[in-house]
Amino acid sequence: MRTSDKTKFGFKTRSSLFGISAALLASVATPALAQEEESSITISGNAAVTSDYRFRGLSFSDGDIAIQGGIDVSHESGFYIGTWGSSIEDSATFGHTELDIYGGWSGEVTSGITLDVGLLYFFYPNGEGGAAGPSDYFEPYASVSGTVGPVEVTSGIAYAWSQDSLGNSDNVYIYTGVSAGIPDTPITLNANIGINEGSLGNPTGVLGVNDYVDWMLGVDFAVTDNLTATLAYTDTDAPAINNFTDSAIVFTLGVSF
Repeated sequence: MRTSDKTKFGFKTRSSLFGISAALLASVATPALAQEEESSITISGNAAVTSDYRFRGLSFSDGDIAIQGGIDVSHESGFYIGTWGSSIEDSATFGHTELDIYGGWSGEVTSGITLDVGLLYFFYPNGEGGAAGPSDYFEPYASVSGTVGPVEVTSGIAYAWSQDSLGNSDNVYIYTGVSAGIPDTPITLNANIGINEGSLGNPTGVLGVNDYVDWMLGVDFAVTDNLTATLAYTDTDAPAINNFTDSAIVFTLGVSF
């Protein structure tokens, strides 16, 4: 799904809420048909509060608290659609809200290897048009994940073709992340490193620069089956600007339902 590509210091997961088809067909379907339909479609949701909304190492909330949440609809075939939103620092270009709309397919392509491919639309409903120019853009993504012993490894790429909001130039983000749970504890350790190159690869406006590297080290603590607390350290090799490209320790409390 989308968040295997778009690494956020927020909480996002998919959990079954109810079967849409069963709810719609219960009055006309036989019990056997209703039971079959109930397992075909899953709705899941999530909500979080984070001390700093960091995306690919950059702060989109100016170092301030952000409120986030999303909803996903998935089919047992592997196809899914969803949306995710966050508050961001208010600006003429982006406004005060980010809304991501996405769809794709995720599934096991061979034993132990999962592929996730889709298209993501970054939508800023309060900042489009005007003197600040366009802000929305599309970004296809793909990732492959598997396990090496107790460690889950995910590598992916996101490519945004030339669009008005990207200065009529393209951009690519390549990353690898690892995750491992500590046995018999509610703790999971995470790490991620990525390189952003192209139209979004020079966040501080240094002449001649078109790429930067970001990395993250984090720990998740499962408070309950649905509530998770996350503490993460994030940094980039871009020139440090306070509450933008500088290093930060981010705390997030998220719930899935």
